[in-house]
Amino acid sequence: MAAKQLAEGIRKHGFRKWYERELLQGHAHLVLLVLCTLGVLGALEAGSRFTSWADRLTDGFAVLACSAAGVWALRRYLYLLTHAEAVAHQADCPGCGTYGRLRVVHASAQIVRVACRQCEQQWDIADP
Repeated sequence: MAAKQLAEGIRKHGFRKWYERELLQGHAHLVLLVLCTLGVLGALEAGSRFTSWADRLTDGFAVLACSAAGVWALRRYLYLLTHAEAVAHQADCPGCGTYGRLRVVHASAQIVRVACRQCEQQWDIADP
C-alpha cells in the first residue's frame, strides 16, 4: 500500500517536489513536538502554583494530552524523514547517474518501478 502512495505522490508532483513535501511535512511535526514540549512545561509550571484539585486535574490532563501528542509527532517526524531519505538514496539512475529525474512506470505492493527521464534506464525503488 505504501509503495502505491509513493508512486502516486511521484506521479502527481514529481520526485523532487515529493521529496521536498515529505521533508516539510516532517519538519512541521517537529514544530508540533516543540509546541507540545512547551505545553507540558507550561502545564507543569501551572500545576505547581494552583492548590485546588480541579486545577491540578486539569493541568495533569494537559500534561498527558501534550505528552501523547508530542510522542505521536516525534514518531511521525522520524518516520517521514527516514522514509524520505531511504527513497532518496535509491533515486540515482544506475545508467547515467542522474539524481531525481525519474518517472513512475509501475507500482506494486512494495516496489515502485521507475525510469530515468534522461536515458530511459529502468530500476526499482523499494519502499521501506
